Amino acid sequence: MPQHPSAGERAPDFTLPSTQGDVALSALLAKSPVLLVFYPGDDTPVCTKQLCNYRDHLGVFEGLGVQVVALNAQSLDSHRAFAEKHRLPFPIASDADGAVCKAYGAAGLFGMTRRALVLIGQDGRVQWRRTDFPIFHQTADDVREAIAKLRH
Repeated sequence: MPQHPSAGERAPDFTLPSTQGDVALSALLAKSPVLLVFYPGDDTPVCTKQLCNYRDHLGVFEGLGVQVVALNAQSLDSHRAFAEKHRLPFPIASDADGAVCKAYGAAGLFGMTRRALVLIGQDGRVQWRRTDFPIFHQTADDVREAIAKLRH
């Protein structure tokens, strides 16, 4: 049995501080589906490339009616500096104790967050998830294709 919610299962609710104020999953889901973007580290080469791709292609997510929330276990101060430096328009949440990362199967070794994407529908259930090796990431177009397959 997986140690994270699989497609069709209820997603654990949470509230975390973010670069845009507190982020409560249940409040976000009242508006639209949410893509949780778990990533290993602020200002690391692959993570920066991934999140800047999402910034540059935010219209892809908006076209899908999906809100993006990035998160890992780093501090809010680290996230603020990272978001400001790269003009990241979506919230980056600080899961300082790693509880949310653990609940979603994104807790890695030594407190490092694993790279994972989790799409949660407005019904509060996981619709899709993808875990990648740290050196790989899904682009906005990759995510769009995956979500399009789900919806057809």
